[in-house]
Amino acid sequence: MLAETSSITRVQTGVSGLDEILSGGLVPERAYMVRGGPGSGKTTLGLHFLTAGIDAERALFINLGESEKQLRQSAELLGFDLANVVFLDLSPSPEFFSEVESYDVFSPADVEREPITREITSKVSEIKPRRVFIDTVTHLRYLSTDAQQFRKQIHSLLRYLTTSGATVLYTSEGSADEPDDDLQYMSDGILQLERANQRRYVEIAKFRASSFFAGQHALILTGEGMQVFPRILPEANKAIIGDVIVASGIPELDKLLHGGLERGTITIISGPSGVGKTTLGLQFMKEAAGRGEHSLIYTFEEGVETITRRAENVHIPVKAMLTRGTLAITAVEPLHFTPDEFAHRVRSDAQQMDAEIIMIDSVSGYSVALQGEDLVTHLHSLCKYLQNRGITVILINEVQDIVGHFQVTDVGISYMADTIIFLRYIELRGQLRRAIGVLKKRLSDFEKTLREYRITTYGIRVGKPLSELRGILTGFPQWGKDASDNHDE
Repeated sequence: MLAETSSITRVQTGVSGLDEILSGGLVPERAYMVRGGPGSGKTTLGLHFLTAGIDAERALFINLGESEKQLRQSAELLGFDLANVVFLDLSPSPEFFSEVESYDVFSPADVEREPITREITSKVSEIKPRRVFIDTVTHLRYLSTDAQQFRKQIHSLLRYLTTSGATVLYTSEGSADEPDDDLQYMSDGILQLERANQRRYVEIAKFRASSFFAGQHALILTGEGMQVFPRILPEANKAIIGDVIVASGIPELDKLLHGGLERGTITIISGPSGVGKTTLGLQFMKEAAGRGEHSLIYTFEEGVETITRRAENVHIPVKAMLTRGTLAITAVEPLHFTPDEFAHRVRSDAQQMDAEIIMIDSVSGYSVALQGEDLVTHLHSLCKYLQNRGITVILINEVQDIVGHFQVTDVGISYMADTIIFLRYIELRGQLRRAIGVLKKRLSDFEKTLREYRITTYGIRVGKPLSELRGILTGFPQWGKDASDNHDE
């Protein structure tokens, strides 16, 4: 219920991920505003807040819009238990318009203001709440004769509640016609809920007496309430892993890489469709499984069964690896995830499984999930975060050209790679063959020649250096002038 951060005991909001961007939660006995339009999740956030501390703290819901009955019904549908939450129902009653003998609906607001003030102070004195949620303060604005009076009343109300020992969350529906700048100034923090491009975000616009994680963070509203996915940023302290080599187990390939991949590096495996990129990535995971290490695959383009069947056909025992728990494969439907939601999933899985290798298959599939957002920024953040945790990252990148024009990536991500392995189709003596080479390796030297790359029923086979061929990168290689006509292919 309470989270300890630095020397301040924080009040948790109850929303998964939100307390993380608030450096552990809300500062107690302060007042915070939740801004957002209709349907943005303000009331849902309030329900999380009230029920997060229900076991140890008294909670009060002051509702001025929806009735208590409606709110309890909505909360029940979302799975919130409000049995111990006290309501002060100040919403308009069904008899409001019929009791015209009391006062006309257009009469001065002073008629209602004083009874509401008495009810609030009476209820607070009675239950002494530690958490108070007011939904929505905007309705109180209509009970004031002018803006100055409203500011005084709200400021006085918030001071009364916080000095009584309560942490306060209140909602506002500010708009261009009805701005809430005055409320923003008097609040200790502002949680802005927004919708853009079919997605939802939360941003901390203000948070007195505390640090916080700035920027927009994705959120979703589900049948169980609200969930926030903090943006992934590389950790400040990089894991110390030493000079650990991740070998492939194929002597010729490891020789090409001068031993293999280094632990905690980012590798791009690039090539056209069907050339064997995913299979190559699986080979590193197969060897890692033999050492008892754990690997994760996120596939955006193929199902788990397809990858499993294809791997088994080339002597990579994916079924056994899945059974032993040394490998996990997750098929991702990109349109169902925001980039932050996917990154949160990867981070959580990596920690839970203690993964040493993570492969994203593929970059183009991942880009679909972005729906127009910046691919390089999101991918950089995720990969660098994993790298700093000592995890080896493999990115599968597909290029369009089968032969001819040589291209490593067409999305500008090669700068973040420590190692780039490329696979090529080549036409050789009337046959379509494959070649493998290394274009870049930051942490060690590498073999500058290309080798033939074959996928057989017995696994991956890498041949001798194709040192006598010229023009391999063009897709139309030819034997060098010193080559023998009876060269062994």
